[in-house]
Amino acid sequence: MSENIIVRVENLTKSFSRGSEKIDVLEELTLEVESGEFLALMGPSGSGKTTLLNIIAGLDTPTSGTVTVGKNLISKMSESMLASWRTRHVGFVFQFYHLLPVLTAYENVELPLLLLPMTRAQRKIQVMNVLDLVGLSGRINHIPGQLSGGQQQRVGIARAIVTDPELIVADEPTGDLDSKSADEILDLMGVLQKTLGKTIIMVTHDPRSAARAQRVLQLEKGKLVKDSRNFSYVTGNAGN
Repeated sequence: MSENIIVRVENLTKSFSRGSEKIDVLEELTLEVESGEFLALMGPSGSGKTTLLNIIAGLDTPTSGTVTVGKNLISKMSESMLASWRTRHVGFVFQFYHLLPVLTAYENVELPLLLLPMTRAQRKIQVMNVLDLVGLSGRINHIPGQLSGGQQQRVGIARAIVTDPELIVADEPTGDLDSKSADEILDLMGVLQKTLGKTIIMVTHDPRSAARAQRVLQLEKGKLVKDSRNFSYVTGNAGN
């Protein structure tokens, strides 16, 4: 794999069976994602965009074809290997945050680190660093119910990056937010990509959110129908 390519998907097919009927969700799909790129996946409901995101993130496996992330051929990994790989290499941002309601912001962000061989002091440094990055160092002892939707999503992003993953996958990260909070979350994701060099793949139905990405892939019925560059992003005017 080229040094600049972090994700390579080749001839990817994903099928499900419904009784005697075979349903192809993704069909012979091939794409590459550069390291440090901010990519948006768009398409109507049922187009396969979330399935594609889940396969790239190691949450699902293809029926055929290969998926390589970094130097790892994840499409051939077992479930246990995928679980270990995800812990170190992928950060997840969800539409509905998926925070544990009884844990504080600090404790929610710390959770992924409990799976790694780190001391409590080492975990504290990383948790405080990312909470500061997302602007929530003053809310570390608040539980999710005491935070706004935008603040909860910031906690979700902090949790996604606390292990310093090479890839961040976001499934409709602004779908449950008002426009102001959504813009703030997209600004933050831009910082992660531009300042920290994170590779971000985001599923969205919102053209305003997609406009923040460098590149937009349009899927329809499991096939890639459009691959476009966002030139306003390149000139620094995206989102303005």
